[in-house]
Amino acid sequence: MAQPKRIGNIVAELIARRGYARVQAATTCADAWAAAAGPQLVPFSRPGAIKRGVLEVLVANSTMLQEISFQKTSIVKKLSELLPDENIRDVKFRVGPIT
Repeated sequence: MAQPKRIGNIVAELIARRGYARVQAATTCADAWAAAAGPQLVPFSRPGAIKRGVLEVLVANSTMLQEISFQKTSIVKKLSELLPDENIRDVKFRVGPIT
């Protein structure tokens, strides 16, 4: 006879299977990006995936990419404070569609 599963394991499996954690993580990342980038840059940028401690950010155009690059050091510092579990150590910017 199989052992009964613990309720915590069942809930964790359900959350992983349905992708609820990814949705919450994306919202948390977007909120942290808004706080770190500031109101002048947020309308022209959108955070993407975090891979190996590097946050990829889409920027509306090359002019904004250059402007946001000047603030990269302070943005990375603020993001590492706001998202300590993500261990963000760098931000990579590229021009792309902001939707």
